[in-house]
Amino acid sequence: MFDAIFIEKKKCSPRKDALFSILIPSWNNLPYLKLCVESIRKNSHYTHQIIVHINEGSDGTLAWIESQPDIDYTFSKKNIGVCYALNAGRNLVSTDFIVYINDDMYVCPGWDFALAEEINKSEHFYFFFSGTAIEPVSSSNCVIEKDYGTNIENFREQQLLNEFSDLPMHDWQGATWPPNVVHKNIWDLVGGYSTEFSPGMYSDPDFSMKLWNAGIRLFKGVSKSRVYHFGSRSTKRVVKNKGYYTFIAKWKMTSGTFTKYYLQRGTLFSGELESPKIHMGIKLKNLLKRFLLIFLKY
Repeated sequence: MFDAIFIEKKKCSPRKDALFSILIPSWNNLPYLKLCVESIRKNSHYTHQIIVHINEGSDGTLAWIESQPDIDYTFSKKNIGVCYALNAGRNLVSTDFIVYINDDMYVCPGWDFALAEEINKSEHFYFFFSGTAIEPVSSSNCVIEKDYGTNIENFREQQLLNEFSDLPMHDWQGATWPPNVVHKNIWDLVGGYSTEFSPGMYSDPDFSMKLWNAGIRLFKGVSKSRVYHFGSRSTKRVVKNKGYYTFIAKWKMTSGTFTKYYLQRGTLFSGELESPKIHMGIKLKNLLKRFLLIFLKY
C-alpha cells in the first residue's frame, strides 16, 4: 500500500496587520523552536503570521503549538522533510510575502525592518532577499563567524544582543539560504520547493535556480537583517538525500557552479546579476560530472 502523506492544518484568526508569513519547518526540536518563536515575538519590528510545520511532534511540539494562540500550523505524523513541509505551510499564508526561517535560528532586533526596507526600495517583486546569519563556525563566505554559543545551554543571548549590530559585514550577492523572503506570486510561479530533493539537502540552491530561470536577477543578502544560527540541529539527525547528484541531473551543472558563477554568492553586492560567461574548463568539469552519474546509475 502506498504510504501517503497526510497533512493536518489549523489556522488561527487572521492578523490583518501582518507583514510577512513566516514558514518554520520543525522536527522534534522543541527547545530551539520555542527560542526561535520567542525571538520573532520580541525582536520583530512588525507583526507577522507565524506558520510552523510539525514533523512528528513526538517531543511535545504538537501540544506546545496547540497552546499558542498566535501560531498557525500544519502537522504530519511522520517526518516529511523540509520541502513538503514548506509547501504545506504555503496553504496557510495570508500575506504577500513568504519568509522561510530554520527552527534553530534566533532573529536579532530589526531583522524584519531591514528586509522590509529592501522590499520598499525595489521597483518590482522579482527579487530574492536573504538575511545574514551569525554562526559559531562559519559555513560560507556570506556568514558572520562569531561564537555566542553552540547550543541553548551555552547561548549568550544578552551578549549577542549587545554586539550583533556592530559585527562587520557588507551586503552580499547570491541570496539562497534562510532566512529569506520572496513574494507569494513568485513562490507560486516556480512551484515552491522541489520535493525530489526531500528531505531537503540542496533544495535551497535548487529554489534559487528556479528563480533564476524565471528571470529573477536580484539576489541580495542584507547585512542589517541578522539572525543567530546554531547550525543544522535537525539535518545532523536525518538520513540525507543525494541532493548533490540530483542537482547535477536536473540542471546539468553542479550547485557550486551555479552559486559561484551565476549567483556570485558572498561577494560584495553591486546590483542585479547578469548571465555569466562560463569558461571551457568549468563546462568540461560539469560534463564529466554528468557522465559520472551514468556510472553511478543515478
